[in-house]
Amino acid sequence: MNISEVAKQTGLTNKTIRFYESKGMISEPLRGENGYRRYSQKQVNELLMIKRSRLVGFSLEESRELLSLSRDPERKSADVKAKAEHKLAEIDHQIQELLAMKQSLQSLISQCPGNNQPGCPIIDALTKGGTEA
Repeated sequence: MNISEVAKQTGLTNKTIRFYESKGMISEPLRGENGYRRYSQKQVNELLMIKRSRLVGFSLEESRELLSLSRDPERKSADVKAKAEHKLAEIDHQIQELLAMKQSLQSLISQCPGNNQPGCPIIDALTKGGTEA
């Protein structure tokens, strides 16, 4: 199948498919006599795995590692689980940081009168380093 068909099946853009290919993320597609790439279901499956791993928060490099594990018949599910647990811990940490940011911003908003006067506790805190962060 050609790249447009792969894009339709995976929901990825042609540019993204070429990017993953240039990074060596997917196995190299065959070339037809005309020089055009001919993708197989194998590349489609690899692209879908990359897309899904990215959607749950894995980085490009982590997605590469997972794809490599998926190709390894000797892999241990414990290795895959450890990667997923590590990513979950990172996401939990990011959530805590976001919640702290939210609390700081809510506090600043509650201090601001939001009227027609120039005085603004939000600007004061941001320029003078008065946030709780």
